[in-house]
Amino acid sequence: MTSQKNPLVTSLSAWIDAGNGLAGDMLLAALLDAGARLEAVVAAVEAVLPDTVRLELSEVRRAGLRAAKLDVVVLVEDQHHRHWSTIRSMLAGADLPEPVRASALAVFGALAAAEARAHGIDPEEVHFHEVGAWDSIADIVGVCAAVDDLGLAGLSCGTVALGSGTVRAAHGQIPVPVPAVLELATGWPVVAGGRGELTTPTGMALVSALATPRAELPAGVVRAVGVGAGTRDDPGRPNVVRVVLGEFTGGGPAAQAATLLAANVDDLDPRLWPGVLAALLEAGADDAWLTPILMKKGRPAHTLEVLCRPALAGPLGRLVYELVPTLGLRETPTTKRPLEREWRQLSVLGQPVRIKLGLAGGRIATATPEFEDVAAAARATGRPERAVMAAAEAAAAAAGLLPGARRPE
Repeated sequence: MTSQKNPLVTSLSAWIDAGNGLAGDMLLAALLDAGARLEAVVAAVEAVLPDTVRLELSEVRRAGLRAAKLDVVVLVEDQHHRHWSTIRSMLAGADLPEPVRASALAVFGALAAAEARAHGIDPEEVHFHEVGAWDSIADIVGVCAAVDDLGLAGLSCGTVALGSGTVRAAHGQIPVPVPAVLELATGWPVVAGGRGELTTPTGMALVSALATPRAELPAGVVRAVGVGAGTRDDPGRPNVVRVVLGEFTGGGPAAQAATLLAANVDDLDPRLWPGVLAALLEAGADDAWLTPILMKKGRPAHTLEVLCRPALAGPLGRLVYELVPTLGLRETPTTKRPLEREWRQLSVLGQPVRIKLGLAGGRIATATPEFEDVAAAARATGRPERAVMAAAEAAAAAAGLLPGARRPE
């Protein structure tokens, strides 16, 4: 499936207000209320669960506030228990845009890791209970599709209200926050926030895998607000999640948690390296690269390094072991400060070429023609790639897409 972004909403970041709790259906409803297209979400969910569920969006009131309510109507007999490997295969085989697939795998990977730690088992042995239900799969895939449809440059979340008391689950009566939520909340600002289960494992997995902590609404220009409702209507507490879309540029790029994986390899056919790097990037790595090194006895080798979201460290680490003959992998927590990104498409020699912009403080920091588009234009016109690249750079300059220029309207 080719990702067709919403043409009305571009170059935005989103901040999630989870001060009243968080669940997958609430977050999805808020993203739809903020401008994500229902048809894009339905198409992604249908690709994973064909003829299985129907999404119904309505308007409700929660403690006097208007909110969107999403209901996942199951059309077939549900199955509440599924292994992580089964869900991974479903996502891998579905016709999804690659960013949606990678994000959904990251969310379920985070859930599997949390459940494994909570129960003291290997992630591959995890079988989901409530999270394995059709509606939870639809919520996760739907949120990932909505984020992709909005073309968000970043996603952050404020303090998360987890709740208190107890709740009945597959393993019986357990305390709130439930073990998986506490595992997923490591490193996040949280509060109890009230009685009952306010944040579900699905909701916490979505923000831990896709967002970064940001206690307050960042400075910038608000462009849209979405409000998503939970099932209960508590008179004293609005059972809603809010999503604020905006051009948030104040304070420079925010620090984001990241993990750096590294392995030394001295016995891989060099012709295989491009495929290794491509596979890691397709699986969701933020970046992957090689550094030539000399090992003991003067043997030439390479260090493979992979930068990724913490939730993807486990799945990408396993992929490294599948792709290269290494006996060990180093894992280092780190941070990154990515610039806000935006695409502008220009006509170069009669061919479409996208220009990738890096934005900081409302100005262009970098403007680079997308090489895949340049290569395609070179093939279409029969001109050398170097000549097409030069033409693309000249077209970008003529359009005012230059470092230091103000962000284009």
